[in-house]
Amino acid sequence: MTPRLRALLGVVALLVLCAGIPAGPAGAAPRTVTVAVNVVSPFVVSNGDQWTGFTVDLWNEIAQRQAWTTNLVVVENVPAMLETVAAGRADVGASGVSITAAREQDFDFSQPILDAGLQIIVPARSTEVSSPGLTGFLELLFSKLMLLYLLAALVITLLPAHILWLVERRHADSTMARTYFPGIFQAFGWGLGMLAARVDASPRHGAARLIATLWALVSVIFVAFYTANLTAALTVAKLESAIRGPADLYDKTVATVSNTTSSAYLRRMGIAATEMPSIEDCYRALREKQLDAVVFDAPVLHHYVAHQGAGVAVMAGPIFQEEDYGLVLPLGSELRKPVDQTLLGMREDGTYDVIFQRWFGDDGID
Repeated sequence: MTPRLRALLGVVALLVLCAGIPAGPAGAAPRTVTVAVNVVSPFVVSNGDQWTGFTVDLWNEIAQRQAWTTNLVVVENVPAMLETVAAGRADVGASGVSITAAREQDFDFSQPILDAGLQIIVPARSTEVSSPGLTGFLELLFSKLMLLYLLAALVITLLPAHILWLVERRHADSTMARTYFPGIFQAFGWGLGMLAARVDASPRHGAARLIATLWALVSVIFVAFYTANLTAALTVAKLESAIRGPADLYDKTVATVSNTTSSAYLRRMGIAATEMPSIEDCYRALREKQLDAVVFDAPVLHHYVAHQGAGVAVMAGPIFQEEDYGLVLPLGSELRKPVDQTLLGMREDGTYDVIFQRWFGDDGID
């Protein structure tokens, strides 16, 4: 065998060997990544020896695309997670961690994995059924919806009024003036009278009578529709809570989780609050009627109210103190770029939306 032939066979053998080696994602280096998590539903959920949750599912997808093996380390809360990442005992912190300016000084964060903020829950017993009084009636009367109804009434009265006047003025015994003014006012007044079911004189012209008959039918339908909507709006009862936002918390018994953005917010606003070790402790105190309200991350509270806390607690007021949530990494982490690239790819191909709907689709978080 000639040297050239031996070299050619060697190249072929090398190509065959390379073809048999499975390739991971482009640019991905197989490695084991230690991830610190703390249990807080729906971000991290423990089901025996199985771990799920919004953040866990996101991370598992990232790890799969990067061909990484995950080693989970369970910690008690977010402060413990941050300390674990800062000490180098974990490469990533994954839960419901808010991105703040203070934390950004000591850590790197991934692209935001969720946009939300803080919100309030109150005991279900603290809500009461109420119906609009005089103030509610006046607000409804001058609401955008009612003004639109009024505008519609004017429009659908003006159009047939012009047609009626143009036809009726030709009749010798017309009930309307031949000139535009005051003829159009007479026709318009007749149209409004039809809406109110009070018409003094009928048109004389045959075509005008046909128009009047059709308009009478339209008037009946419109008045019935308007009356039904007005009645429904006035009689629908609604649940109201005495707490509708942070401003209502100053004289209330409030709890939150210690060393979190919610506790920092309440201190900054001068709102007295009991700081508890975990959100589960807050839920327990709320169930035992020890609290008027709990302030915490909106996604966590929404998930509780929609599932374990159904019938026990309700949301009170809108989201405030809007925040982004992200994965925590040490400063200068080499994982940040591949993590961000994968997250962006998941948003582009729809994987992120699938995971989001899985955990927040029924919770009222947009």
